[in-house]
Amino acid sequence: METSNPLLNAVHRISLVKQIAVGLLLGILFAWMAPEAAKATGLLGSLFVGALKAVAPVLVFVLVLSAITQHQKGNEAHIKPILVLYFFGTFAAAVTAVVASFAFPTSLVLVQAEAVDAAPPSGIAEVMKTLLLKLVANPIGAIADANYIGILAWALILGFAFRGASDNTRSIIADSAEAVSTVVRWVIRFAPLGIFGLVASTIAETGFNALLVYLRLLAVLLGSMAFIALVVNPLIVWWKIRRNPYPLVFTCLRESGVTAFFTRSSAANIPVNMALAKKLNLHEDTYSISIPLGATINMAGAAITITVLSMAAAYTLNIPVDFMTAVLLSLVATVSAAGASGVAGGSLLLIPLACSLFNVPNDVAMQVVAVGFIIGVVQDSAETALNSSTDVLFTAAADYGRTRKEGQV
Repeated sequence: METSNPLLNAVHRISLVKQIAVGLLLGILFAWMAPEAAKATGLLGSLFVGALKAVAPVLVFVLVLSAITQHQKGNEAHIKPILVLYFFGTFAAAVTAVVASFAFPTSLVLVQAEAVDAAPPSGIAEVMKTLLLKLVANPIGAIADANYIGILAWALILGFAFRGASDNTRSIIADSAEAVSTVVRWVIRFAPLGIFGLVASTIAETGFNALLVYLRLLAVLLGSMAFIALVVNPLIVWWKIRRNPYPLVFTCLRESGVTAFFTRSSAANIPVNMALAKKLNLHEDTYSISIPLGATINMAGAAITITVLSMAAAYTLNIPVDFMTAVLLSLVATVSAAGASGVAGGSLLLIPLACSLFNVPNDVAMQVVAVGFIIGVVQDSAETALNSSTDVLFTAAADYGRTRKEGQV
């Protein structure tokens, strides 16, 4: 977007991921050279986190409401088997992230996290009771109080109710979702400044040990994503096509995942996936629907991000997490990931929803979101690469699997 200001034009020409990387490095240098002055930059981080905290509840509500409202019945074109793979793959990713979090528990360095009074749930029964009470909360109150479970419930209910509305009404809802997404993009444009303030003030107050924690967290995230891409997804594909899945897996990673890694947008990678699907001789009526749909709801990488960071928030506050609660978290992460925003870092804004299962206060949850933006320079690229390459991988697996069965008849 060109303006009359040459400085702003120069900034706009630099990708957001590069700007965040610069903000991260400058924050580290500033905290090292002037630790006392760096503490004052915490205001920038607080403003960024506050803006995210303000817009996130509205974003979740309108995105899910719009997605349900705009869905049309009919013309399935063998989509159901692909939807099953999308759901199963995302759930498997969430479960993998839970196992990785149990195996490599990570506590985050958050400003004033120690002073937070978080009441841990006594077990799955209390979690379910809290969940049910949040489901029936007043919708306006749910948005005002950042009750993400209530927000998700009301968005689903109203979305199904509005499916019978007129085209004009559904268009207004879609425009509202796009408008709120635009506001989120505006807020995220300030991420470099926010990250600079957060990193500088955090390191100035806690020392450079915080960076080691971020690297450990990033390692858990990337390790989980690599396990899904190279172990779980090939097993799912083999189950469908009953032959060596790795040639197809590596083709999708090479021709779809690499471009998605650098564009950091599943939507922007749709043309690449369409061309790859055509190259693989897939059924056009199928992939013309499944590829755009997958860019919206097939979010294994997002499920991993939501799960790992939510578990890290619980560990940070010394909240015990039992196995059944972790399974419930996997289900919540699977559903939440399907509603992840199309903007960079969109999955991070759904972390508070999952954190609410553990009674993690919203203030702490949004600090965890900010940590996600700090490591998002690498995390979001890897997440998008996994999400987008899996769209065409599962479409091909379902198509080849159907062809195999028809050939046996």
